[in-house]
Amino acid sequence: MRDEQNQTAKGFVEQVVALAPALDGVRGEGLDRFAKAGLPTTRVEAWKFTNLRGLDKLILGPAPDAASVAVDAIPTALDRPGPRLVFVAGQFRADLSRTDGLPDGAVLEPLAAGTAAPATGDDPFRALNSALPSDGAALRIGPAVKLDRPVELVFIAASAGDKAALWNPRILIDIADGAEATVVEHHVGANAGPYVSNIAADVKVGAGARLHHYKLQAESLDAWHLANIATHLAQDAVYDTFVLNLGARLARHEARQVLDGTGIEARVSGAYAIGGNQVSDITTLIDHARPSCTSREVVKGVIDGNARAVFQGKIVVRPDAQKTDGYQLNRALLLSDNAEINSKPELEIYADDVKCSHGATAGELDEDQMFYLRARGIPRDAARVLLIGAFLDEALDEIIDEDIRAHFRGRAESWMGRR
Repeated sequence: MRDEQNQTAKGFVEQVVALAPALDGVRGEGLDRFAKAGLPTTRVEAWKFTNLRGLDKLILGPAPDAASVAVDAIPTALDRPGPRLVFVAGQFRADLSRTDGLPDGAVLEPLAAGTAAPATGDDPFRALNSALPSDGAALRIGPAVKLDRPVELVFIAASAGDKAALWNPRILIDIADGAEATVVEHHVGANAGPYVSNIAADVKVGAGARLHHYKLQAESLDAWHLANIATHLAQDAVYDTFVLNLGARLARHEARQVLDGTGIEARVSGAYAIGGNQVSDITTLIDHARPSCTSREVVKGVIDGNARAVFQGKIVVRPDAQKTDGYQLNRALLLSDNAEINSKPELEIYADDVKCSHGATAGELDEDQMFYLRARGIPRDAARVLLIGAFLDEALDEIIDEDIRAHFRGRAESWMGRR
């Protein structure tokens, strides 16, 4: 097994290095870091339950020219679309985007390919994103500016023919003191074939600011979706984030929040619905670095077929972070005998005046509830959809925006109907 994992890492890394031109500066440093680190194997604790074997079978090639890709529909969670940036195969499409309607002090703009961020830490995918950045998005909101409409960032995959494309979008969100915004990410790729989407996002929420940040991942079932989000929260900030994983062969959503001020409220939640041979990995770290902050995390998922899910949620309470209130819940619903969940909730507490709790459960559909619905004339398949929907609702209710919550719920219901 170890040799297979090493070969997977070697094969993918060598292809990436071969695709890259001669690089220097920040990009060269990123490529060097990526080549030296390689891909994480299951011997790395943070990747203990997620095996990247299969990347070695991909034959990488360039992304298709986005300008030549026909886009029939642009996904949206809104009845009346507002400002948005649209990317196809990692490339910005100005003709599909719109940045009008923003108030003074708010800037929404694309980041040109090649605008690399320094590779920090030891995460190889961040290093890869730094080395070979695709087009990306930047949202900057000035002090006390409040957006009355959500901003949507849309990433649409496109087929690269018989080869697998690799794109590395960057997302920068900077919400200044006292400002407020809602951001919705869409990652879609129905029938787009194999590809690797490697996203690096950096989010800053200033003092007293509010950011509602929602993400819908519905990639091609042959895709690899790897997302790394780093969030820094200042005093009295409110950060509400939610991810819904539906697509991809393997999807890993890795998010770290640093609560670096007093009075912060962080709501970090998500849901997934997967089947076949899919893998969904939601890995989070909530770092309480200052006192008197609260965090809440609810992650629930439905697993069918031979699919596997991973939840790794860690709450760290630093020595100075007294009066911390942290809550974490993970629940999984297994719809088949071969479905699998690996759950690893963690509390790491170095302060003594705190209130923290976590829990994790996994189970099957309640047959008593099924019997109750069947006895009232509801067909078995419809009854299953009702029960699965009720199970996921506890997580979806964490989405504050009602319209976006309804859209996410509708996408989850569509998945259930297809099953």
